Amino acid sequence: MRRIFDPILAGATFRDRMLACAGGMTGIALTSLIAWWILRDSAMIPLIVAPMGASAVLVFAVPASPLAQPWPVICGNTISALAGVFCAHLIGSPHVAAGCAVGLAILAMSLTRSLHPPGGAAALTAVIGGEAIGSLGYSFAFLPVAFNAVCLVLVGVLYHRISGHSYPHQARPIEAQAVPQPEFASPHPDDIDAALTDLGETYDISWDDLDLIIRRVDFHAARRRSETTHRGFFSSQKVR
Repeated sequence: MRRIFDPILAGATFRDRMLACAGGMTGIALTSLIAWWILRDSAMIPLIVAPMGASAVLVFAVPASPLAQPWPVICGNTISALAGVFCAHLIGSPHVAAGCAVGLAILAMSLTRSLHPPGGAAALTAVIGGEAIGSLGYSFAFLPVAFNAVCLVLVGVLYHRISGHSYPHQARPIEAQAVPQPEFASPHPDDIDAALTDLGETYDISWDDLDLIIRRVDFHAARRRSETTHRGFFSSQKVR
């Protein structure tokens, strides 16, 4: 039963989970407060949209994810909302419009390198949001969606300066003394690409981070082999 509650994210710690909890509360509360402060005279514009809750999970719980970076959060939500409004205006059936909105959002985000899962919710909201959302037209994508996304990202940048995480994320190599093992060589970048091609899957990790992990694994494996060799040498000396 304990495995059911094991973290599903590699490297997750209890501290990180608590920081993500506090960050999500802070991010959504401040985003809503800023929107209220600026848009309080615009009764027709929602202060915050539901997809921001999903965006907050990514920004504060997995800030290293390529899906959680500022460009996907802002552009992914905005362009998806535009896709949703477009389909809502063009297609009479709400069922067909909903499906087309999400599909078009995925295509648009993929082409603009802004894939962001909550964008699908932004597109769907534009279709099924009712008269209040429908009356906003294409402006819905900018107020409140893009505005909310920008606020959330700014809070995320400030918050992660305190939490110690890199956001916007950059892979940061760890300086360490190399362990000489000439018979073992780190994989060539082409080897990583070939392995990814063999597996045929898309993983929630950037190529730079994957390369960094592999090199750290090589380093620790080489150090372990070196320590094992030294222990074996000294053991043999004692026997003699």
